Amino acid sequence: MSFNELNSVEYFIIQQLSGVNLNVSDNVSEPQAAYGLQWHYLPASVLLREQTEILLESELKKVLIQINPDIAQQPDRADEVIYKLRTILLSVNSIGLVRANEEFSKWMKGEMTMPFGENYSHVSVRLIDFDNLNNNYYQIVNQLHVRNRETKIPDIVLFINGIPVVVGEAKTPVRPAVSWLDGAHEIREVYENTVPSLFVPNILNFATDGKDFYYGAVRTPLEYWSPWRIEDNSDEFSKLLGLHEVGKQIKHLLHPQTLLDIFYHFGIFTNNKRRQRIKIICRYQQYEGANLIVERVKDNKVKKGLIWHFQGSGKSLLMLFAAQKLRREPKLKNPTVIIVVDRIDLDTQIAGTFNAADVPNLVTTDSINELHDYLEKDARFIIITMIHKFRDAYSNMNLRDNIILMVDEAHRTQEGNLGGKMRAALPNAFLFGLTGTPINKSDRNTFWAFGSETDENGYMSRYTFQDSIRDNATLPLHFEPRLLDIHIDKEQIDVAFNELADELDEEQK
Repeated sequence: MSFNELNSVEYFIIQQLSGVNLNVSDNVSEPQAAYGLQWHYLPASVLLREQTEILLESELKKVLIQINPDIAQQPDRADEVIYKLRTILLSVNSIGLVRANEEFSKWMKGEMTMPFGENYSHVSVRLIDFDNLNNNYYQIVNQLHVRNRETKIPDIVLFINGIPVVVGEAKTPVRPAVSWLDGAHEIREVYENTVPSLFVPNILNFATDGKDFYYGAVRTPLEYWSPWRIEDNSDEFSKLLGLHEVGKQIKHLLHPQTLLDIFYHFGIFTNNKRRQRIKIICRYQQYEGANLIVERVKDNKVKKGLIWHFQGSGKSLLMLFAAQKLRREPKLKNPTVIIVVDRIDLDTQIAGTFNAADVPNLVTTDSINELHDYLEKDARFIIITMIHKFRDAYSNMNLRDNIILMVDEAHRTQEGNLGGKMRAALPNAFLFGLTGTPINKSDRNTFWAFGSETDENGYMSRYTFQDSIRDNATLPLHFEPRLLDIHIDKEQIDVAFNELADELDEEQK
């Protein structure tokens, strides 16, 4: 059998996610993983849909009735919801893909309401059950025909409750001239432009050639597509076997729990410098670092930790994602999250990032007194402040244990009086430091200030300069020593100086 995109990489993806090996059999009745937190394979040929239809409406209607009691009372209400969703799909031609995606995302997160309650009161409508992920239906379809301006056939489409949330392209691993980049280009430049309604509900897209695996949000330029790394103890030989690594990345990133976690907590809509609406989703190091912070706070045993990520790795967004997830965690009982910086420009930059993303319950502090008011009055916000505003803080200003401090550039200011004041004011708070350059000296030690003995090597998560280069997030530095062709003529300099200083006396010279 000759290898091609279909029977090698595409079939490999299906097998990784559903357990179905199409190289052995294409029989739909072949035993598969049971419904639950795993994908169920369906060939496109068995779907009862028109090629112009984006939603699997029978599947979606069934779920709407199952997880919405007010719709279950009158099942026809599900049709009203689906009508609203169809309207958003059609709006992509007028408002653009990113804004349509933003609007549809609100419905998927359960943020939208319909007058289905008593006396026509508005109640939230859920398209996805985030409380019990096993209540959702996860389906993987290959070679799905979609018709709009043209007919296109994406290799892989993942559906949750009949909603297409992921589109993937698989390229051949045996042609040197073809790579994952060709698949990513096909998604962004072809599919998103010719069948844009398919991407209105999208969480992310991916492309792989079996050797590399990259993903990106809708309309993300190809240079900003990211790899998804899984750190484990695999030997180097295994890591060279392309599909071995890609298989792990696929199973982790596209596992329903990871995918829905990214959708709910690790994505934002904001404006770029040209005031265009864009969607940003996390990189793998941000996902790892933020979740380590959240899990440590939920566990409530270790009260500090160090995130050692190289400059430019996106620590501001890491803090944003962590803050969002912490604030939404019911177990933490409406926590206060404090982002601490040590320079005005960082204060402005991080506040701008959070504000542009429309992060709710966000405040900044314009003065020392304002910070003190927030702490004394037990404010439950995300607070962005500067370390210098703790200089007049007194001990035990707030004794709550669901206050979380995240300190940017944690290698600065924290070992001195200001860091001590902050800790004394909030003695029961969680304390997390983020830095690209931790210091390990007798008088200044970032690992002592933030590292926990429970963490190997003193840090929770590390993302190095080498990692950044490998991921193409940073350009490599090249040093080339050489002699400069510069010669200093002392006599000529003395002559020139004396001419300039001719009117000065010796003392003035």
